[in-house]
Amino acid sequence: MDMLCSECPRRCGAERLRDWGLGRCGQGLEPKIARAAPHFWEEPPISGERGSGTVFFSGCALGCVYCQNSAISSGDVGVTVSPERLREIYFELIDKGVHNINLVTGGHFVDGILESLKDPLPVPVVWNSGGYESAETIRRLCGHVDIFLPDMKYSDPALAARYSSAPDYPETAKAAIREMFALTGPYELDDEGIMRRGVIIRHLVLPGGIENTRGVIDWVADTFKPGEVLFSLMSQYTPAGRAGEFPEINRRLTPEEYAAAMDYMSARGIEDGFFQELSSAKEEYTPDFDLTGVI
Repeated sequence: MDMLCSECPRRCGAERLRDWGLGRCGQGLEPKIARAAPHFWEEPPISGERGSGTVFFSGCALGCVYCQNSAISSGDVGVTVSPERLREIYFELIDKGVHNINLVTGGHFVDGILESLKDPLPVPVVWNSGGYESAETIRRLCGHVDIFLPDMKYSDPALAARYSSAPDYPETAKAAIREMFALTGPYELDDEGIMRRGVIIRHLVLPGGIENTRGVIDWVADTFKPGEVLFSLMSQYTPAGRAGEFPEINRRLTPEEYAAAMDYMSARGIEDGFFQELSSAKEEYTPDFDLTGVI
């Protein structure tokens, strides 16, 4: 039977079982992954000393023009795996000593992922996403995911429309993040400072986007009390993907732009979280999608 897909907020109705590559995510139904390896460049409570066991899924329903992972989000890199093989990969990573299993952009493969997680893992499971997800999908993850690591990319619908063709992004992501918090409650760290449960909201500052950033910070500060969620302000924007088609974002941040973002985060009283140094962008943040750990 064909499946008319309504999994993500695009609700594009693609027949993903029959027509591989149709729909906004560009993927069939079975999970497709491009890399599975310890990763050391997430936030400190996620990476710790031994790394986060990241599994990078191919395809993406959001499709930001500046995507740093465009080789897998819009390219054809990756290998289709069964839920059984996916679970084997989790344990191969766990055997390497990782602190958690970190599922990166897997919302369009939620059925296969849930099958792979039908029995609990001995480490926390992280749902690492662009934030553009339906609340219904998040509710399906209840009991299977311990930590949510969503982006909150936009407070400005006009920017969301221009760079991600998703003017509904702000309200959609807000609803999804509220649902994430409802499932986990306030964040919890173990004695070594490693996250066991909770939500970390990420925001990447865009060139010329300080008002957008202030809007995101305002929403986080107004929605959550101190001690409930962690907030991660990121400076690592580097022109990638199709950014060259948009002159206003075809550059790095200036020191003044990032200082303004950090100052506003402080002024709004957000202390539970992290910020990157402006010079912190490194090649390691975008790993090689060379099928490491997949085959």
